[in-house]
Amino acid sequence: MTDAAQSIQPDSRARRNVWILVAAQAILGSQLPMIYTIAGLAGSMLAPNVCLATLPVSMIVIGSMTTAPWLSSAMQMLGRRAGFFIGVFGGILGAAVSARGLWVGSFPLFLLGSYLTGIYVSAQGFYRFAAADTASDDFRPKAISYVMAGGLVSAMIGPTLGTSLADAYVVPFLGTYLGAIAINIVGMSLFFLLDIPKPPRPEAGAPRGRSRLELLRDPTVLVAMICGMTTYALMNLVMTSTPLAVVGCGFETETAGYVVTAHVLAMFIPSFFTGHLISRFGVRTVISAGLVILAGGGVVALSGVELEQFFLALILLGLGWNFGFIGATTMLSQAHAPEERGRVQGMNDTLVFGCVALASLVSGGLMNCTGGDAQQGWMSVNLAMAPFLALAGGALIWLALRPED
Repeated sequence: MTDAAQSIQPDSRARRNVWILVAAQAILGSQLPMIYTIAGLAGSMLAPNVCLATLPVSMIVIGSMTTAPWLSSAMQMLGRRAGFFIGVFGGILGAAVSARGLWVGSFPLFLLGSYLTGIYVSAQGFYRFAAADTASDDFRPKAISYVMAGGLVSAMIGPTLGTSLADAYVVPFLGTYLGAIAINIVGMSLFFLLDIPKPPRPEAGAPRGRSRLELLRDPTVLVAMICGMTTYALMNLVMTSTPLAVVGCGFETETAGYVVTAHVLAMFIPSFFTGHLISRFGVRTVISAGLVILAGGGVVALSGVELEQFFLALILLGLGWNFGFIGATTMLSQAHAPEERGRVQGMNDTLVFGCVALASLVSGGLMNCTGGDAQQGWMSVNLAMAPFLALAGGALIWLALRPED
């Protein structure tokens, strides 16, 4: 589209790209709640020690963390489309290897498949940044929010599809991973429709932007990363243990799927208006609200283990994540120059998913190896949220009180 046409139809290219990314989030993204719902349960079946039950979830996140730096650089050089295709192929390979691990009863092979699935997770993490690439400053928070809203469809079908396919074969959970392969094959065609130009190669003498260390010294970049790491890691800390807690407290696996569905719906339904809230009240206010809501979810979880408490705690967890993570993403997108895009986004997602990986590792230990039963483990998981919420809240207060440059 020509520059003249763009001036007549502001953000027309960005809106088209957003709808494509929304569809990708909805279709391809449904494999994640499918896998997250059953990965811990499959891990408990294969692991030599129950304390390692959530290690497959951790391996997914570690895969994402280690993929983010090179995948971000690849997108900077080759464009978003190439990077997203790499992600899809990682999803296919990861699901296939995981299925093989289940078939032969190999926990190490299942962990390898989980790691490869992390390649897709990393690529999906860049959907939100891709939505901002062609958007104006005014449309950017809404574009990010709309793409995140695509997770609403995946939230509705993912956990239910995962649990319904779990017993489709003699080998438990095998059907879920075969379903994930099919989802990747169907959804990959969407990326042929994307219209995001490749970043221009820098000419000699052109600005190359700040180094990673210089970016981390930028107060806004630093606080955005801290808030993104905190909200995503705490959400993963609690969500990873949720199926184990629900089943451990006497409810059915299907019920655990319903709780996860409610949680993921709460993660994405607010995305229809989160961008508007950021435009109206400011990004710091929305992030602060997210941290408060996350704390509220922890309080509800600590109050008991009745089914309604599981549902309410996980709904608040999803809503708090939405406000906190979309707010942090928007803050970060406003704090760097175009030539710094690949550097800052790769570094951000490496740090975010590094914290998420640590949270998922800790989650299994807290859930299964503290106290004598599932209820005590669930209490430990939720108590662990407090210091990190204090860290993120303190960082926001520091940024607000800091004199403007």
